[in-house]
Amino acid sequence: MLLHDFRRIGNKLYSIRKRYGMTQLETAAAAEISEKTYADLERGKLNIRLDTLLRICEALHITPDEILTDDSTQALLREETILSRLQDSTPQHKETALRLLETYLKSLE
Repeated sequence: MLLHDFRRIGNKLYSIRKRYGMTQLETAAAAEISEKTYADLERGKLNIRLDTLLRICEALHITPDEILTDDSTQALLREETILSRLQDSTPQHKETALRLLETYLKSLE
């Protein structure tokens, strides 16, 4: 789903920037915009221009869809579908699926 809410876009910018351990000043400098402009974008006070969006994405090493789309709805739908299928499975299939998931999650640690 494409985001049109400036505050949500700003929240995504904030989260991504924090994930990469960058300050607003560092991000603004890398994107060649003023720190005030970047701070206003994060607060959802400004509409983000396309050229500014592209420079910020380059500075954060991300694609525009990471800022402009909200994939949480899709992920929740997939999760619900999988859980529903798991509930309808035989006990043996359910146990196998849970063991596979558990093994996979342990491999991520």
